Amino acid sequence: DKRFDVNMDGTVTLKRPLTLHEAYEVFSVHAWDANVSHTAPGGEQRPPVIESPLNHPPLAFARSSAGLKRAKRAKRGWVIPPFHVPENSRGSFPMKLVQIKSDFAKETEMVYSITGEGADQDPKGIFTVERLSGNLFVTQPLDREKKASYRVRSFKASIAESPMEILINVIDQNDNKPVFTQYPFNGHVHEAAGKGTCIFMTVTATDADDPETYNGIVNYAIVSQEPPFPKSNMFDINILSGTIRVREPDMDREQWPRYTLLIVAADMEGKGSSTTGTAVITITDSNDNPPQFEQTSHVVSVPENKVGHVVAKLAVSDGDEVGSPAWSTKYRIISGDKGGFFNVSTGPSQLEGIITTVKPLDFEKTKQYVLSVIVENDDPFISSFPTSTATVTVNVEYVKEPPKVKVISKPKDSTVDTELVTYTATDDSYFLFVFFSVHCIFDKNKPLQSGFVGTMMLIINFFFCSFVLLKTVQLTAFYCKIT
Repeated sequence: DKRFDVNMDGTVTLKRPLTLHEAYEVFSVHAWDANVSHTAPGGEQRPPVIESPLNHPPLAFARSSAGLKRAKRAKRGWVIPPFHVPENSRGSFPMKLVQIKSDFAKETEMVYSITGEGADQDPKGIFTVERLSGNLFVTQPLDREKKASYRVRSFKASIAESPMEILINVIDQNDNKPVFTQYPFNGHVHEAAGKGTCIFMTVTATDADDPETYNGIVNYAIVSQEPPFPKSNMFDINILSGTIRVREPDMDREQWPRYTLLIVAADMEGKGSSTTGTAVITITDSNDNPPQFEQTSHVVSVPENKVGHVVAKLAVSDGDEVGSPAWSTKYRIISGDKGGFFNVSTGPSQLEGIITTVKPLDFEKTKQYVLSVIVENDDPFISSFPTSTATVTVNVEYVKEPPKVKVISKPKDSTVDTELVTYTATDDSYFLFVFFSVHCIFDKNKPLQSGFVGTMMLIINFFFCSFVLLKTVQLTAFYCKIT
């Protein structure tokens, strides 16, 4: 049988995975010795002989240190290779496993006993031995999931022979189905995840059967997908690891924000016992919907000299997930504001751009501004999208204002010829004299007095004049108009 191999110590091993359709497999093993005796110090050691539960002739173990050996010498006695007992046997019980014999049984009556796990130690009473025949019995069905192996020692009470250690392995049967570790499994994946590159979640099922056999190895498969759009196979699952990845790149959170997968976990290469579980996949938002101005053209009027004045509020819409960075907006003025008179900020609703003045506007200098404003998201776009642009035409309103008064403070006891203030005048002509006219009002009830002063200095077309105190006055303040 090419499915099995026999080692030099007599142990039988599998060369490849094996599926048992019955409770056990029957095969024959041939053994021979080198006809060489082995003598150990202190007397001759006689290894035991075991008889199979199939009532095969007793198998004599070689005593030679050369050639093949079925049993080997250990410090605590003779150790035979482990033998295997199927779990869940239907009996009848007690059921004979093996017969333990000693070569001395031909010369004298032997009395056998066992000790260890399953005998006189917990779990007690599973194995018994007939005192005179050496027949080893199991008294009840074994359960590999409770205990996979037992180790007992056999004694021959009639002579001073070393004990024999027996290892009993329980052969696994496929009596357990896989069990998912949670229900449901939850995962998240970006709607822009690339095909076949994004592993974003793992489902796991356990099987109490032997993990070294197909009885305990779990395979996974996707049974169904809900909703089945835009394709019915949007996801893949690894048959052994349970990892789930994106198979198709056409996810759209705005249309299908969530998927539910029905997953089956089965042993025996997917053909044995099975169970079903659920994976819920939430599609997270990617910035695939650029914000759009609801109105792209505005005409407004703003009074001059107002700082902090609200010029316009620009409303936008965005199809991405509300509250996400792909939905919230930010704004920029890209043209029309060379002097830096305006600022645009995001309003409290996150879908509104508010333009305000940050410097006073001057009707006499600029009567109109044409601003171009763009809107973007906090998250970058997943691909190149054209940005939405709004045009805001700002007309500056003239505001009639009182004349500007320059306040000059001087001590009341200032002496004559004290300089009060200096003014500068310009003229496009060169080398001309400019005269300044001073009109001073000392009292409302007195007529306006006027006088003249000449230029104090001439530098090309800049003219300076300094006003000095000509006489002392008793008033605390007076007003002058310079022309």
